[in-house]
Amino acid sequence: MFDHSPEEERMSEAPVVEKPTVLVVDDEEDLRDIMRRMLERRGYATLVAGDHEEAISVCRAHPEIAALVTDLTLPGVSGGELAGAARDLRPGLGVVFISGLPKDIAVTKGLVGEDALLVKKPFTADALLEALKSVVA
Repeated sequence: MFDHSPEEERMSEAPVVEKPTVLVVDDEEDLRDIMRRMLERRGYATLVAGDHEEAISVCRAHPEIAALVTDLTLPGVSGGELAGAARDLRPGLGVVFISGLPKDIAVTKGLVGEDALLVKKPFTADALLEALKSVVA
């Protein structure tokens, strides 16, 4: 019989996390797959969803999610609305929006707040990773 304190048991059960887990949400499968691969090549764990409902379901099932990368325009709901719902489940969740719209237009249309981090399409892996680092720092 082993005699461990509860704290020692918790410590031994804690996963070793090198990079945060990122939820990638885009209704375009190809784009979702490209972003997933970009992130996984840099050592991030990724989960993917194609719409708002699937994204919220994944958020509920995976408490380890540290950041959300979402297209700003999803069918039936904006990425901003998705981010709000996801943050209700995961306070402190980092969010990066992806959009073809310039940020000033997205803000004017009320799709994101002035403080939102938006990466404009087309983007490089480096641009996505820099944005991600700033929201999970």
